[in-house]
Amino acid sequence: MGDPNNPNNDDVKYIQTVKLMLNEGTLAYNTGTDPTAFIMPGFPFVLAGFLAIFGQDGGGVIAFRLFQCLLQAGSLYLIFIIARYVFNSRIAFIACVLNALYLPDYFSSGVILSEALFRTIILLLVCVFITAVQSKRWGWYALIGVLTAAAAYLKPHATLFPAVLLILWWKEKYTWKEMLRFTCIIGIVYIILLSPWWIRNMITFDRFIMFTDSGGSPFLLATRIYEQMPPAGFFDAYPQYDPETIFEGSDSSAVAKGIDILKYGFTHEPLIYLYWYTIGKLIGLYFESYYWRPVLGIGQVAMHIIQALLVGLSIAGIVLSRRVSSWRRQLPVLLTIMYFTVIYIPFIAFSRYGYPNIVFLLMYTALAVDKLIHMIRLRRRKKQVTTYLVEG
Repeated sequence: MGDPNNPNNDDVKYIQTVKLMLNEGTLAYNTGTDPTAFIMPGFPFVLAGFLAIFGQDGGGVIAFRLFQCLLQAGSLYLIFIIARYVFNSRIAFIACVLNALYLPDYFSSGVILSEALFRTIILLLVCVFITAVQSKRWGWYALIGVLTAAAAYLKPHATLFPAVLLILWWKEKYTWKEMLRFTCIIGIVYIILLSPWWIRNMITFDRFIMFTDSGGSPFLLATRIYEQMPPAGFFDAYPQYDPETIFEGSDSSAVAKGIDILKYGFTHEPLIYLYWYTIGKLIGLYFESYYWRPVLGIGQVAMHIIQALLVGLSIAGIVLSRRVSSWRRQLPVLLTIMYFTVIYIPFIAFSRYGYPNIVFLLMYTALAVDKLIHMIRLRRRKKQVTTYLVEG
């Protein structure tokens, strides 16, 4: 964690937010003691429960870390269920082993951030997607609404995740009437559960704030290639912008700035910007591990190398997956990977945001590992047979 006396990262800022909530009843973040809509309230409320029960002087933080350990361990069951549905029990078992040994999960359990909780909710959502589509029961779709709202209270971009159901419904030959009915169920439950946040913002700020009103535009900041300024000549072409203030602001003007940077960049340096908004973003999301401090003596560089190997094997697994499972059964996992990849491409994309998706990529890594094991065994058998025939 950072310095509690000089908050310099999200860990200590969240703890300070929760202490203020418990003692003053105000949700504040980067605003002193003034109310804020800078963050969604989901993670602070969960953390507040642990600090309220186990104490604000350290016991609550330790209890929350242990809770995250339990979440990571319990997630192995969800991973097994999903991978077994998509592939088979053998690959599901390998996927569980890979996740049990995946060091960023240990790191994620120790930090006071929402990634472990959010990942668990997404795993639950995929399990419920599979069950709901097959059962066609309204109760499962109501649960999708509940889990989507829970995910949105942590990270708002999860709100549109149920849209992937449209493809699953199409594959399962749902009627338009069924699609409309289940969409309404999900939407009504979601709206009911998000309404307390909207009402609070209306009362506090006298305006509707759907999710957050933060102090920086993720779209504008995402135009910075490796934290650099716009291309040379940009400020000559757009003299209305100042290099000192161009990346400040969170309103519509910030979006306009980002669009102008992209127009200039794709016009004058198209290959660099094309790389940044494809390979560059994917490297940031997946090839760099969510691993900021050593665990069990494994350094960050070593973990980045391991991460790149695991993701490379997952790509091979996706290529080979059609031999093991139909695309129809793979859709819940593939659509999840696609959704949470595409949603970040226009915005800031780094390992912390890609981390929840790694659990699904490791399922394909497990498939590739299973194929490698099968190839090794096959070669050994051929070698044994050849040796037997030669000696015979």
